Amino acid sequence: MQAAVQLDFVSVEDYLAGEEHSEVRHDYIGGAVYAMAGGTTEHNQIVGGLYSALRTHLRGKPCRVFMENVKVRLKISGEDIFYYPDVMVGCDPRDTDSLFLRFPKLLIEVLSEATERLDRREKRWSYQTIETLDEYVLVAQDRIEVTIFRRANEWQPEVLNRLDQVARFVSLDFSLPLAAIYEGVRGPA
Repeated sequence: MQAAVQLDFVSVEDYLAGEEHSEVRHDYIGGAVYAMAGGTTEHNQIVGGLYSALRTHLRGKPCRVFMENVKVRLKISGEDIFYYPDVMVGCDPRDTDSLFLRFPKLLIEVLSEATERLDRREKRWSYQTIETLDEYVLVAQDRIEVTIFRRANEWQPEVLNRLDQVARFVSLDFSLPLAAIYEGVRGPA
């Protein structure tokens, strides 16, 4: 009996070259390419606000903040994986590639109905294998809810769900009120 052959395998090199010219972003998992869903105005407001607040906080420091169009590269069980986190902070001088980071300190995903399960499970487990990752943050867009997973807390979730609470990004010595995270966002209550 002959083994099945995956006909749609894409090499890392072809994936990276294709992403530079693609109008649609794609995650890459072990040779398979998956198109990403489009975002909402609420998603955009949350991502933009987080990026702006972090960029202001990190000005003059060695860390850099990226949003949506820079990938994180992982290798798990010999498989290459690329994801596009919504917001990512990198501080490691080993990150010299212009298309992706391998050593992020903080990753943030803004949840949608289409991505929440993936972000809460597969991506969380994958991201926790990154040696330099200190915090993984999930931000709901349809309700007030920010969940922070910290390596220092053995990845146990800290859930914040009131606008008067403050999200602490301990790895960056930075705090941001949930009211600021959800500023300008319609709908969550």
